[in-house]
Amino acid sequence: MRRLFFAALLLLPYPAVHAAPARLAPEFTFLGAGDKARSLKSLRGQSVVLLISDSPGRGAFKKQLKYLEEIYQQFASKGVVIIAAVPDTEKPLPSNIPVARATNAAAVTGAYGVEKGFQIAIIGSDGNLDYQTGKVLAPERVRDVIQNSFAVQANERKTN
Repeated sequence: MRRLFFAALLLLPYPAVHAAPARLAPEFTFLGAGDKARSLKSLRGQSVVLLISDSPGRGAFKKQLKYLEEIYQQFASKGVVIIAAVPDTEKPLPSNIPVARATNAAAVTGAYGVEKGFQIAIIGSDGNLDYQTGKVLAPERVRDVIQNSFAVQANERKTN
């Protein structure tokens, strides 16, 4: 009887599995070189690592910055941009690598659905939100998400 049940299950059609549709990253502005306001849209062609936090002193924020410092040289040559959306403060960010600041942290936190705490979002060079989590990501995981994004987009260019 059991065998008949499992055999019947194998004959049932499987529902089609579809990839989740691409989600365009919410737009925001940040201060670029020379404190000139730029938009996320102006970075098409470059990947963006966006750090969102309710405080630049939050442990998760500082830990993620430290992890990004470990892999920054790998990304600098690929034009990856790191942007922090933290409340406006006079204090510099605790980082040894260049980090741009979002001009309106409250708008960014709302657009990305962050009420409190910490979030990291990785935006592909196509402008799509590739990954978002409230957990600190190990340097290898950040690198893998960005490299996979580059690979997928390169593959799409070949097929189109």
